[in-house]
Amino acid sequence: MSSFWHSAEQLKNNGESFVVITVIKTLGSAPQDAGAKAIVTKVGLHFGTVGGGKVEARAISHAQQILAMRQNCDPQLVTWNLQRDIGMTCGGEITYLFEFNNLSAWKIAVFGAGHVSQALCRLLINLNCQITCIDSRPEWIEKLPQAANLKTRLIDDPVAAAAELSADHYFVVMTQGHATDMPILKVLCSNYPQAPFIGAIGSQLKGRKLKKDLHEYGITEDILKKFQCPIGLNIGTNHPYEIAISVSAQLLQRRDQQLPLILETNLKFSESTLAEML
Repeated sequence: MSSFWHSAEQLKNNGESFVVITVIKTLGSAPQDAGAKAIVTKVGLHFGTVGGGKVEARAISHAQQILAMRQNCDPQLVTWNLQRDIGMTCGGEITYLFEFNNLSAWKIAVFGAGHVSQALCRLLINLNCQITCIDSRPEWIEKLPQAANLKTRLIDDPVAAAAELSADHYFVVMTQGHATDMPILKVLCSNYPQAPFIGAIGSQLKGRKLKKDLHEYGITEDILKKFQCPIGLNIGTNHPYEIAISVSAQLLQRRDQQLPLILETNLKFSESTLAEML
């Protein structure tokens, strides 16, 4: 079992969600003994075996569907009759326990560590997300709270940091103004056109100016339609925390809009994987 725990620990350290499948009991002829364990990630069987053949393929597919939902859920006990439910010639039954370990992080990159960013980070650290806050000013970076899910980057050139991220981030740009926003936005829109959210703080006038400059730089209309400036829902005042609440609400709204697309893609992947294994 040491290899099982080692595999689980590696996945946890990498922030990758997984499902542990355990054979709880068997009745009659079954392809695995009680106590057997397996680990399943979104790409399939990662470690161990809980049967083999059609029943293990069904168990893997069920685990992947749990992962695709991306929501915390209680452990599940499932009993399958191998003939009736699985289509195997064995005449027994097998009961599995499915335990979901949700480690997938909602990635948010915040450029700028000023007043609104300070408030935004203090709100977001209470959510199941992984935040990276980037700024070139040590005095502002030092004011950010300490939290396990908040990473700070003090870097002279935030544009270089933008190029080191990935398209699965939600990007929030709130630097000192247009001149420092633009170089970052050029990288974000060019490198990560499929990112679920790219937005900058500012007024309607600033938003029109940023879109004009980005268009002249070569960013397409399709990408600019998704670009947000101003950011935040139309609620509250200009108090930093009220702005932060409105931005947090918009990020949550966009995240939840993305979930059905992710779910549909992952379920299709699970179905194709099951077909290949059968």
